[in-house]
Amino acid sequence: MDERGIGVFDSGLGGLTVLKEIKRILPNENIVYFGDTARVPYGPRSKETIIKYTFQAINFLRTKDVKAIVIACNTATARSLAEAQEKYDIPIIGVIEAGARTAAMTTKNGKVGVIGTEGTIKSRAYNQEIKKINKKIKIYGKACSLFVPIVEEGWANTEVARLTAKEYLKDLKEKDVDSIVLGCTHYPILKRTIGEEVGMDVKLVNPARETAYDLKKQLEEKNLMTSREEAGTCEYFVSDINEKFTSIAREFLKRKIDVSKVEIQRY
Repeated sequence: MDERGIGVFDSGLGGLTVLKEIKRILPNENIVYFGDTARVPYGPRSKETIIKYTFQAINFLRTKDVKAIVIACNTATARSLAEAQEKYDIPIIGVIEAGARTAAMTTKNGKVGVIGTEGTIKSRAYNQEIKKINKKIKIYGKACSLFVPIVEEGWANTEVARLTAKEYLKDLKEKDVDSIVLGCTHYPILKRTIGEEVGMDVKLVNPARETAYDLKKQLEEKNLMTSREEAGTCEYFVSDINEKFTSIAREFLKRKIDVSKVEIQRY
């Protein structure tokens, strides 16, 4: 057994969707969350820059003596997971494999949409993972770059979000997809708006839940589960203090949280 915490990081507040699932599935584990709010969004940035940011986040989380790290960001998973797993000697998991597996199991007509940041869609990481499971599935990607700033602004369920979703998703509706992967951890916060636009017959796949199960499996296999019987703690760190982050996080997690600033460039 291992009483150390679990590190979770994202470009901003989107990774809280993964944290929420981890807390549901592994309630006794301590979690250290880092949101790179000073440099969000990651989507338009180069692979080299994303790798740099990922390594800085991991270096910071390791100062908190975490036993495993979840890259709760699709862009960072697509661009830097392999490099991070090679560089560091602790379990590091991303969100794409879990999402791809769920999408492949969910689709009935073999037509899957993937929405994400420009970086995630261009990487074709979901395409590759889904094809490993079922080569016959047709995958249609759509970059939805404005969704991240909409969430970060706290506009998830507004007319701005609805009109943006309508414009982005019309192509996927025309393709008759029956499943859409929410290929950015910010997007589950927009789930209601997206769902209303595509209709109840289209399944929205949230990789966060399967990612949490993957984490649990790895902790069990490596004998890293806590023996703690009481609820675990959560610490929250950001690279830029942002009132919106705190207010949205409190509303989403339904709890009071304290947030500390980190000079991430030092790491």
